[in-house]
Amino acid sequence: MKKILFFLFATTFAVAQTNTEVYLFELNNDKGNWSVGKGKNISNNPGYDSQPYFYSKNSIIFSSTRNNQTDIAEYDLKSGKIKFISNTPNGGEYSPQRIPKSKDISAVRLDTDGLQRFYKYNYKTGENTEIIKDLKVAYPMWYDKNTAINVVIVGDDLDLIVSELKLKRNTTVQKKVGRSLHHIPNTTFISYINKEKEQWEITMFNPNNGERRKIIETVGKKEDICWLPDGTVLIAVGNTIMKFNPAIDKNWGIFHTFPKNKYKNISRILVDPKGSQLLLVSD
Repeated sequence: MKKILFFLFATTFAVAQTNTEVYLFELNNDKGNWSVGKGKNISNNPGYDSQPYFYSKNSIIFSSTRNNQTDIAEYDLKSGKIKFISNTPNGGEYSPQRIPKSKDISAVRLDTDGLQRFYKYNYKTGENTEIIKDLKVAYPMWYDKNTAINVVIVGDDLDLIVSELKLKRNTTVQKKVGRSLHHIPNTTFISYINKEKEQWEITMFNPNNGERRKIIETVGKKEDICWLPDGTVLIAVGNTIMKFNPAIDKNWGIFHTFPKNKYKNISRILVDPKGSQLLLVSD
C-alpha cells in the first residue's frame, strides 16, 4: 500500500512542501487576441493548496491544508472569504469538482489507513458517500451526471477508465496516461495525456463512440493543460503558459509568461467556461 500511496501522491506531497498557492487572473479576449490581466492569491494559506475548480460563477473550490489534513475549501468571488465543505479527520480530499445537475461535490479521498476511493459530498452538510467501489480513482472528470472519466491506479500505472455509474460498468480506454482530463469546448470529446510513447501526447477521446485521435505532443514531460473556449489548448511550462490551436497552429507558441521570481513552477491551470478567468497553481 505504501508503494501505491507514493505513486499517486509523490508529486502532490513534494509540491505541498514548497507551499503551493491558488491564483486567480482576469482573462481578456480582443478579437481572438488573448491577454492575462490582474491576478491575486485566493488561497493564501501555508501548505498544500491546489486542484482548483470553478464551482459556479460565484465561487471556486479547491483542496486546501487545514489542521494537517487536506479538505475541500470554497472561495467566494464576491466577498473573498473561504469556507470549508469537508472535515475528514481520518483522511484528506483531492480533485474536488461539482457533480453535473447537482449542487454536491465529488472528490478523491485518501484515508490515513491507505484506503483511496471516490466520494460524493453533500454541499451543505459535508456528509459523504462512496461513488465507485473497488477502483483507486486518482484523477476524475465528469462527462455527464451518469458518466465519470477516471484516471485510475492499476498496478504501477495510471489507466484511463470510463465509469458508467447506473450500469456499474468500468471500461478501460488506455493504459499509461497522465493526470490532466478536460472537456474540449463545443465538442463531444475529452482530452487526456497519453504516456505510452517516450514523447507524451495530448489525445482526444469521444466516450460516445470510442474514437481517439492525437492532437499534439506535449512540451517535454509537462502534463497540466486546459482549454480556452475557442478550442485553444494551454499547457503549463515552468513560469510560462504555452498555447496551441489545432485549427490554425502547427506548433506551440507562448500564451503568457509570468514573473519567474513569483511563479516558479506552475502546475494546475484552468479557464472558466466564458474565458474570462484563469486559475493556476504555483509554488
